[in-house]
Amino acid sequence: MSRRVVILGAAGRDFHNFNVVYRDDPEVEVVAFTATQIPGIDARRYPPELAGPRYPDGIPILPEAELEALCHARSVDEVVFAYSDVTHEHVMHRASRALATGADFTLLGPDRTALDCTRPVVAVSAVRTGCGKSQVARWLSERFREKGVRVAVLRHPMPYGDLARQRVQRFADVADLAAAACTVEEREEYEPHLALGHVVYAGVDYAAIVQRAGQEADVLLWDGGNNDFPFLRPDLHIVLADALRPAQIDTHHPGETNVRLADVMVVNKVDAAGPEALVEVRARVRAIRPDLTILQGRSIVRLPDGASLAGRRVLVVEDGPTLTHGGLPTGAGFAAATTGHAAEIVDPRESAPEEILAVYRAYPHIGPVLPAVGYGEAQRTALRATIERSRAEIVVAGTPIDLAAALDLSLPVVRVRYDFDPVERPALDALLESFMTKHDLLDRVQRP
Repeated sequence: MSRRVVILGAAGRDFHNFNVVYRDDPEVEVVAFTATQIPGIDARRYPPELAGPRYPDGIPILPEAELEALCHARSVDEVVFAYSDVTHEHVMHRASRALATGADFTLLGPDRTALDCTRPVVAVSAVRTGCGKSQVARWLSERFREKGVRVAVLRHPMPYGDLARQRVQRFADVADLAAAACTVEEREEYEPHLALGHVVYAGVDYAAIVQRAGQEADVLLWDGGNNDFPFLRPDLHIVLADALRPAQIDTHHPGETNVRLADVMVVNKVDAAGPEALVEVRARVRAIRPDLTILQGRSIVRLPDGASLAGRRVLVVEDGPTLTHGGLPTGAGFAAATTGHAAEIVDPRESAPEEILAVYRAYPHIGPVLPAVGYGEAQRTALRATIERSRAEIVVAGTPIDLAAALDLSLPVVRVRYDFDPVERPALDALLESFMTKHDLLDRVQRP
């Protein structure tokens, strides 16, 4: 008899683990995925086009709340945990629920899930959401381009729509995002790379994605999601910590795993943290990895030239996952509005419809800012209504997307820019130089 498996996920790591470990295993039957974290991603099916010939009807995706009933009804043998940026306690509560049904509880590791690539891989991951992975990935991609090395950015999956259509996604410009009906959250991750002229890949089937990306790039740059460990086997693994959250080096899954896997740790946002926080970050990293190289970076927040917030009522819109999964009360937009001497920070709760108020109830730590949630049309409509109905004179957008264009806003929008600035620039430059030399990238570029 085949071993019956349920995969707990959130439309990302769960699908990848299935594709590379279970899809073609005749001794395993995956009876269901469950879904959490993201609204509206359950009550659908992993399609047969992706599930393969062993699953002609596809695989159901059910709410995580139904785990116990599912295990009993389908005589489940094993529950596989496959999502990220949750506390260790959260993981073990799910383990306890699974074990109480009689099932085993499993975490799949990098050796079974990381894909081997024919191109060298640099991976950027983190201990928590919101540490600045994409800032660092953009900085790295620009350093490669300066050397003439072609880069393809591979983003952690965010497949919240038609999964079959999202098998392999390639984005070269903003028009591609519109054609793919990308959510606000997807745009937050993809747009900044596109603005720099870099091609972005994402989707569901990363073996196919890697094959296609390798045809047009010298280097694959993994820009991770949440605090997950890479889907690709990295030749250089850079892991970020947040100087504003020093106590969280080893509190979340799989962020602690990334610390233990890292080739180098970059502590970001050191310009916004006090000296005690920097001492604590180093001490917590050293307790896990005594010999790990630790570098520092700044996250430079700036308003466009000529933009003025002084004396004005401001509504701040922040990067969604940084506030929700990441646990921060505010982000770059709030910092810019404060230093820009706004007369008032307008609380979005005053004008928020139920779809947005539900987000605040789910994440009560969020401060007087609006997370840029937009997983579906209802949320996007509610996001726009919150902004348009507010008492604000101007919107400060701390999200990386072009918010005014994405939501067709009538209020003026000031876009905050934030970029990575390495404190130890020579050390990072030397790291990349060594990587390029090891993989013969510079010689390859210079050959006629």
